Amino acid sequence: MFKIITKEHFSENVVKLEVEAPRIAKSRRPGHFVIVIDSAKGERIPLTIADADVERGTITLVVQAIGDSTRAICSMEPGEELHDVVGPLGRATQIRQGGTVVCCGGGVGVAPLLPIIKAMKAAGCRVISVLAARTKDLIILEDEVRANSDEVIIMTDDGSYGCKGLVTDGVESVICREQVDEVVTIGPAVMMKFVSLLTAKYNVPTIASLNTIMVDGTGMCGACRVTVGGKTRFVCIDGPEFDAHQVDFDEMIMRLRQ
Repeated sequence: MFKIITKEHFSENVVKLEVEAPRIAKSRRPGHFVIVIDSAKGERIPLTIADADVERGTITLVVQAIGDSTRAICSMEPGEELHDVVGPLGRATQIRQGGTVVCCGGGVGVAPLLPIIKAMKAAGCRVISVLAARTKDLIILEDEVRANSDEVIIMTDDGSYGCKGLVTDGVESVICREQVDEVVTIGPAVMMKFVSLLTAKYNVPTIASLNTIMVDGTGMCGACRVTVGGKTRFVCIDGPEFDAHQVDFDEMIMRLRQ
């Protein structure tokens, strides 16, 4: 069993859980995810590890309540135990050594982006983070991102916080003023699609994390099939990160609607 140590509400439907999992905390790297099962009859839920504390033996997960199983996980309180947490799974992020990196996250996509931001900063990169959401209340982990970034740009659809506009507006403002060596984008598929189209126009290498399409998380169900560079890939075992300019986002978006 994996005990929940702390719980924090970001919004009505999004919570941050610190979970006791010492072996995972010790071996996890940026980009890795875990499979979480709330009870003996629960579904397998893939969740990217947002943070880890080796000394405390804990990992941090951000969960959005969108179905029965995720609602069950979000309703759990400190002291209660998850039935299973399996991982770390997936391929770790390839961290640049130096240069300028723009890390852009939309909504709960900021959670899996945070460990990448930390690792890029620790590797000597200049890190500019662009956080985007529909409104101010949906911006998460801002303090943690600021603590590990050289600059943070906030974009909200309604202009309630930061600058009014889309994540692409924030990314393009940086590309137009200085040399950007790489962009990392995590969030809704449609957001990543337009970030990819933008950076392709400026010939900026871009990495996208496609974790939103995962279901089983072990390559057995085939639900996370995506086309990358004209070839079929499985997000859970071949990714979750890919060259964004090679991803068929239209196909991915169509499959997500199913």
